[in-house]
Amino acid sequence: MNVRVGKTATASSFPVAAKRALADEQLRRNVQHATNVIREKRSLRVEEMSDWQQLRDAGSAIKAHTLHYLDHYLVEFERKCERAGGHVHWARDAGEANAIAIQLIRQYGGTEVIKVKTMTSDEIQMNAALQVAGITPYETDLADMIVQMGDDEPSHIVVPALHRNRFEIAEMFRRNMSRPELTAEPGELASAARDYLRERFMRVKIGICGANFAIAETGAVCVVESEGNGRMCITMPETLIALIGIEKVIPTMQDLEVFLQTLPRSATGERMNPYNSLWTGVLPGDGPQAFHVILLDNGRSDLLVEDRERETLACIRCGACLNACPVYRETGGKAYGSIYSGPIGAILSPQLQQLKHSRSLPYASTLCGACYEVCPVKINIPETLIHLRGRITREEQSTLRGKLSPENIAMQAVAKIFLSPRRYEAAQRFARIAQLLFQHQGQVTGLPGIAGGWTRFRDLRPIPKQSFREWWNMRGEKESK
Repeated sequence: MNVRVGKTATASSFPVAAKRALADEQLRRNVQHATNVIREKRSLRVEEMSDWQQLRDAGSAIKAHTLHYLDHYLVEFERKCERAGGHVHWARDAGEANAIAIQLIRQYGGTEVIKVKTMTSDEIQMNAALQVAGITPYETDLADMIVQMGDDEPSHIVVPALHRNRFEIAEMFRRNMSRPELTAEPGELASAARDYLRERFMRVKIGICGANFAIAETGAVCVVESEGNGRMCITMPETLIALIGIEKVIPTMQDLEVFLQTLPRSATGERMNPYNSLWTGVLPGDGPQAFHVILLDNGRSDLLVEDRERETLACIRCGACLNACPVYRETGGKAYGSIYSGPIGAILSPQLQQLKHSRSLPYASTLCGACYEVCPVKINIPETLIHLRGRITREEQSTLRGKLSPENIAMQAVAKIFLSPRRYEAAQRFARIAQLLFQHQGQVTGLPGIAGGWTRFRDLRPIPKQSFREWWNMRGEKESK
């Protein structure tokens, strides 16, 4: 399996990357400002909905049902899509998906493509594969265009350039568009981007898109967005190629009603997306005259085996969990070393690579539960994080290196101490004496070894001079006298 979830197959340790991000004050200000704005807008829109919890329950049930019968709905989608004039291709991994896309582009004589925002193409590093094949991709989503121009990496599921401010963007535009006169005024930047993109919309004959949803009942593909660039990208070209993760399929058009209410409110705090595009196959004389769908697995089938892991595929990529997460809000998305960042990235990226990607990502959480509270399809991310931590621990303890690690030795020693009341009480007495070396102003600080990681960033109160058990025994002795 050739899974790519970032620029490298294995991400750097999250604590190391997070430390670098925390040192970038401008990035932290950008991320916190943007997430604050989105959270406030989301809160207002959700409060308007008296049936919000029922919508969450409905979305969760639809996704659970679809994933349980995914094979059936994928075959139904293929049949209905091809009946409407589309062509469906199946890709097991990133290599196959990119090869199919390149073959199709060459078949239709293209050397350039325009792309609407699709994280799935970022997941398989499609742009890099196209460039190696001599094909030039143009991102048309404004944020993705900014990321591409800056040779950067996305830092958010919904707003990939969230970590950039308008002054940085103005500098990119001046350099890449040969517009030295541009200022950092938002209206001027938007106008420059519009002129830059319109020329490509009119000229390039092949478009590539993703899909928010693929409807099995009709073979239709749905893309929701806020700028209109997406609609230009999927209606102007002569040929359209849609790259769709197999988990994006839903059974019916009626099911779409639920998600068109929850997705915009959760993603951008809007009552509805300004542009909701639905198309089915090919209509002579209207829109693209060749339509191809690439259904991508890339590790997703492996997640269908267990209920806990299968739930991860219910994600509708709204990004609400990122905006609510206290860890993401401090570090931004780049620290995750993955296209999918934040809480959902912490469970999705490692699983897509069978825990070979970043084994530290499941620990990039306080387990506060904020991500679960805002998820429109009720993915229990905290429980999945704990599940993955357990898997990682068991795998590590099965090796000699894991068995001899300081952490494992310490935990085994603690387990033996807890098995015996006498050993436990003796350990308490020893700890009371030993902690005197590290007490300062009523706190235990500067512990040695791996314990130092706790006291470096958290408060640790000293062990009391008397335990509850000792107090209880002393109280009993007094009463007996």
